[in-house]
Amino acid sequence: MSNSNRGREGFDKLFNVSRETLARLDIYAEELARWNEKINLVSRNSLAEVWHRHFADSAQLLALASETAGLWADFGSGAGFPGLVVAAMQPDREVVLVESDQRKAAFLMNAAHKMGVAPRVESQRIESLAPLNAQVISARALAPLTKLLEFAAVHRVSNTICLFPKGVQAESELSVAQSHWHIELDQVSSLTDPAATILKIRDFSRVEA
Repeated sequence: MSNSNRGREGFDKLFNVSRETLARLDIYAEELARWNEKINLVSRNSLAEVWHRHFADSAQLLALASETAGLWADFGSGAGFPGLVVAAMQPDREVVLVESDQRKAAFLMNAAHKMGVAPRVESQRIESLAPLNAQVISARALAPLTKLLEFAAVHRVSNTICLFPKGVQAESELSVAQSHWHIELDQVSSLTDPAATILKIRDFSRVEA
């Protein structure tokens, strides 16, 4: 893939977003670079390809939740992927970013303010949160699938979709999780990494002992 296809132009071609959305993401990229000098949000190598490695990688989840309205909860948001990208692309949607690291939470609030979007930032551990009743739950590079399902079980409703991007370890994580959970899912190939997959989980329940 050429450098242009991995940058801002490539993102625009892939997702065909409005000028306002691109402007919000421009601000996001600027704030991310500025704050990354103070706190470790993303690696320097990935920062150089932020439009592909982070923005596009996050934005592709929206198509998988296209028929699901309502609250989007992003666990372990970190630098805001995918949750703050979702807020940038769907500014009218209710989004909750859960990030226990106070410095990263401060970044999320600052970046969101400058972008002109208003996700709710919960700066506490997922285990401490009251049930969110989220229609979509996402988590990127946070925890193994078994743990993610434990988190999601507390915060879902009857028709919640869980979207969990995974790398080469996806099959092994799924195998372990299926010993604890009955899982209805689709495995969707990532648009940004041929070795990665997105687990779109439509339903899950505990395996009875």
